[in-house]
Amino acid sequence: MLAGLLVLAAAWVVPVNLKSVTPALLKEAGAGTPAVARQGRQLLEREKPGPAAMVLAAARTLGDPQSSALATALDNAAHRQPELVPWGGWDPFLDPIFNLKENAGRTASTPVLTFFITEKARTQLLGYLQNSRSQGVLTLLRVREIDQAGRFVPATKPGGQTLDAVVLLSALLYQGEHFSTPLQRELRELADVAVRQNQLGGLEPVFIDLLSLGRRLDWIQLTELMRVTDSVKTAGEFAQLARATPDDLPLIYAAALVTGSADRVATYLLKYGRPGMEDLKLALALGQGATEQLLTRQVPVNRQPAPSFGPFTLAALLYPRLALVAKYLGFLLGAFCLFRGLESLLFDDGDSSLPRVKSGMLAILTAAMLVLGTEPFLLKTPDPSEFQLKLTVPVLSNISDPASLTHTAPTHTMDISTLLTIGFFALLQIGMYLFCLAKMREIDRQDAPALLKLRLMENEENLFDGGLYIGIAGTATALVLQVLGVIQPNLLAAYSSNLFGICCVALVKIRHVRPYKRRLILEGQVESKPVIAVA
Repeated sequence: MLAGLLVLAAAWVVPVNLKSVTPALLKEAGAGTPAVARQGRQLLEREKPGPAAMVLAAARTLGDPQSSALATALDNAAHRQPELVPWGGWDPFLDPIFNLKENAGRTASTPVLTFFITEKARTQLLGYLQNSRSQGVLTLLRVREIDQAGRFVPATKPGGQTLDAVVLLSALLYQGEHFSTPLQRELRELADVAVRQNQLGGLEPVFIDLLSLGRRLDWIQLTELMRVTDSVKTAGEFAQLARATPDDLPLIYAAALVTGSADRVATYLLKYGRPGMEDLKLALALGQGATEQLLTRQVPVNRQPAPSFGPFTLAALLYPRLALVAKYLGFLLGAFCLFRGLESLLFDDGDSSLPRVKSGMLAILTAAMLVLGTEPFLLKTPDPSEFQLKLTVPVLSNISDPASLTHTAPTHTMDISTLLTIGFFALLQIGMYLFCLAKMREIDRQDAPALLKLRLMENEENLFDGGLYIGIAGTATALVLQVLGVIQPNLLAAYSSNLFGICCVALVKIRHVRPYKRRLILEGQVESKPVIAVA
């Protein structure tokens, strides 16, 4: 039993989970890796103050101690070259058109479409891009001539300045090779289809997303983001995040640059919503390695309090699958040793007159309960993300009754309180099961005839039905507490007590009581049979 307890404790401190990651594991992954403010310093060293300013805002939100030094360095850079601050830095493709060294009268980071929307800027951009040798750029410029659009006014018609500016923005990003290779390829294919069919089609959502990002990011901030965006889908997801949670845009932007992948950041946040944002903040505060670990695994953070041990944490980080197998086997082995030791207390080593406690089955059940107790997200699916785009489809209903518009989606998940309640009821029945076996052992060891033992067994029938009584009492108590509002309503947790009681009584009577009574009846018949002497 002591060995089982030690093994269970050792398995419990292994900070690895199947569908979640622990703060201890993230802390180990982030140890010695650059913090968010360090990423900002690297951007500033590459003469990109715009992205560095965005990272500085994230570092301040996270309470990074290096944010003050980064802010000082940014102020010094702004004093040296104030004319580059509105653009976020210098770009050789932009300089011939706008003369970036000329002071435009702006002193802060400015969304790039603010510059591109004017007629003079669009004329200069068009003249510059028409001389490009890139077929992709020329194809995008031909999109301006399309006269069929959905949500945009065609670029060549009155009111088409917005679409014209976005098309020129995308063409300039293409010309400067600021798009990642997969994104550039996908964008060119969409442009080819749009020109061939003379309608924007699938290119229109891309332009809407570029419009959203271009109204929030300066030129260098946008180019740095496009370099780590690998698909049109990700660009749309990032634009949706920028619209849905503008206050968290610096954190989302910093996470994309820190990990070098806007795709994983957008996927994670659109999957887990606001709780995912809190998990991302935790990982960013712990360093680049922790953020990489969280976004690579794409699982939520398990914030259950649990101790951690350095070597076990490092092993779980380096060999997560092996550590997970070792943890689950530890639960199973520890529970088996525990019940095996309990079995040795209930039965003598040479006593084989009664069926033994099935330590293996009990160990499997106990290990399963431990796994469920330490895996809060194993049976729980994440709630719908608050950051996802929600479309409202009108339906026929009684608009005078607001309650008729409310729809509650069915849920197929269990929270941790439900699992703990089920585990408590299961442990009660396991205790009752062991108590019944102990009573049978007590009767079997008495120095009495078999028929007397049979009478004693019949006298304990109420005890052997005790599991059913406990199950009914647990169900009734849970239902009463739910009606009174003491605990959350959950019929599964309540009726599990009754189910476990039925299983316990069936196991005791069919597996143990019935075979033992049969043996006693046979022994009693032998004892009562008269002995006939043979002359």
